[in-house]
Amino acid sequence: MACTGISLTAKDGSYVQARTIEGSQLELESWYVVIPRGHEIVSFTPTGGAGLKFKAKYGVVGMSVVREEFIAEGINEAGLSSGLFFFPDYGGYKPYDESHRERTLGDLQVNAWILSQFSTIDEVIEGLKSVHIVGLESHSVVHWRIGEPSGRQVVMEIVGGEVKIHENTVGVITNSPGFDWHMTNLNNYVNLFPGDAPDITLGSATLRHIGGNSGFRGIPGDATSPSRFVRATFYRATAPEQPTAFDAVKQCFHILNNFDIPIGIEHRKGEGPKMPSATQWTSAIDLTHRKVYFKTMHNNTIRCIDLAKTDFSRVKYSATHMDKQKQQPVVHIKI
Repeated sequence: MACTGISLTAKDGSYVQARTIEGSQLELESWYVVIPRGHEIVSFTPTGGAGLKFKAKYGVVGMSVVREEFIAEGINEAGLSSGLFFFPDYGGYKPYDESHRERTLGDLQVNAWILSQFSTIDEVIEGLKSVHIVGLESHSVVHWRIGEPSGRQVVMEIVGGEVKIHENTVGVITNSPGFDWHMTNLNNYVNLFPGDAPDITLGSATLRHIGGNSGFRGIPGDATSPSRFVRATFYRATAPEQPTAFDAVKQCFHILNNFDIPIGIEHRKGEGPKMPSATQWTSAIDLTHRKVYFKTMHNNTIRCIDLAKTDFSRVKYSATHMDKQKQQPVVHIKI
């Protein structure tokens, strides 16, 4: 579950949040889900009963994994966006308390609650006081990235049962350790800079760079969470500002191509599932214009859902598999 998230702001002020989603053990069932206003959602509890019940105040388009109820990334018609990222070993929820059942919200349904109920980050922070977030699976802990069209973005972590909100000034999120640790770790890479390192003279010898981008010599290239955080931060920070939202969306996809994880590096030789990639899908959400873009490991064609063209007072709830056919379209050129 080695997910990587970045964000970009275009020259025209448009704000985009993008991410990859990974699963190296098996192919994740994935859907795009449409939630209309007024749709009732019931949270699961660790014991299998019904927890918090709530009706959608805002229409939502989300991308779900494993179950259609588990929205991993999405946006609502107000432009608020939220995504979850695996956060093992460092995050931890309070134990489930049956006396709080009606206020219990499963961690994998937090995005559905956030997107269907709120229009701003401050509203989310206030709303968190009314719920008890618990883990639905004992081996799984997540944290969240929440953004709004203004460009503000926060990381929400639950550590020792306490909610912590971090203002995300670098616009990047990966996985464990905690966000503060990742920010401190960036200080280990103050030597990095874009472009080429200057020639230096050692005695009578002149040393010159070999190949381009020698200023990034030493940037970590493995798939661990700390390394991806560093690499994504520098790739994002050095990305040229794009003129429009769609240009920023395209640039997000180009940057995140560098975080596609080949299935072979996640397993010992000869082991592992037979699928194209550990990176199963990549999304880019234009918060300004309320558009969701995505591509998958089976089909790299970018697809788009435009919330502005959806009447959430009339549309029906639906969950549709991202890939109706698990096949990459190829344009054949005759010469």
